[in-house]
Amino acid sequence: MALLSRREGEAPRRSLWQKIKDVALMDVGVLAHGGVNPGSLEKVEEILLGADFGVTTTMELVSEVDRLAKQGLIRTEDEFLDALRLGVRQSLEAGNSDARLNVAAAGPTVILVIGVNGAGKTTFIGKLAARLRAQRQRVIVAAADTFRAGAIDQLRLWAERVEAEFVGGRPGSDPAAVAFDAIDAAMTRGADVVIVDTAGRLHTSSNLMEELKKVARVIKKRLPEAPHETLLVLDGTIGQNAIAQARTFADAVPITGLVVTKVDGTARGGIVLAVHEALDVPVKFLGTGEKATDLEPFDAAAFAKEVFAE
Repeated sequence: MALLSRREGEAPRRSLWQKIKDVALMDVGVLAHGGVNPGSLEKVEEILLGADFGVTTTMELVSEVDRLAKQGLIRTEDEFLDALRLGVRQSLEAGNSDARLNVAAAGPTVILVIGVNGAGKTTFIGKLAARLRAQRQRVIVAAADTFRAGAIDQLRLWAERVEAEFVGGRPGSDPAAVAFDAIDAAMTRGADVVIVDTAGRLHTSSNLMEELKKVARVIKKRLPEAPHETLLVLDGTIGQNAIAQARTFADAVPITGLVVTKVDGTARGGIVLAVHEALDVPVKFLGTGEKATDLEPFDAAAFAKEVFAE
């Protein structure tokens, strides 16, 4: 499946590459004679900013394309496209960019999943559990979102669907206690992975962020090296607001990886680059649809190709 495919029933939309060609490559002869028109470059900047690439990444991409064109290294549309894709890939591979899941040296791997309401956090947990179960791992999912009874029920259904084990408390019970009990169960039963759901909290709610810190502390108390992963789930359709969310969560707990959901429903895939650049945290998964299999381990080269699909 294409990472940035359109949803069924949507009208076809022009890709980023098509938009860039319209403003920058109307006269390919300009490339052959040593550069891109400055006015065209400004329009390319506008297109990339509109696709949520962020100021830093946009400026770096445009500057590099301009430099290569002036050196005569971009003379055709294909070379222009290749330069954009390479720039995106290099940006995503810069700094902290290892997309592999961290795994415990011994005992269960504990994955704490955080994010705001509506980002697709519980659905991601179900998909991740399905993926791990397909790898023959024994998985426990923990419903530490005890603020909403519906969240507990939703996660229980996912656990049944993918044949994972389930640990949950009563609505209103202590979320940290649920996480503690799940790790206890994993150690007793010899489970490979514990995935801990948390309440979908607004990043502006200081009380709920304090509760999240408590969950993380209690996990570490039960298993000192845990959580081995703290994955922040972000909605790919919300644009630059994702950066503010990410920074606030990162101030509360150390984030080890990003999950960007709903990328099948937006052409604004640049937010993936912008958040990676802002936090220096690797993107680990992309959610690309509603099915249990619609979860893509992140690959910078594949993403770069898709974000500038022809």
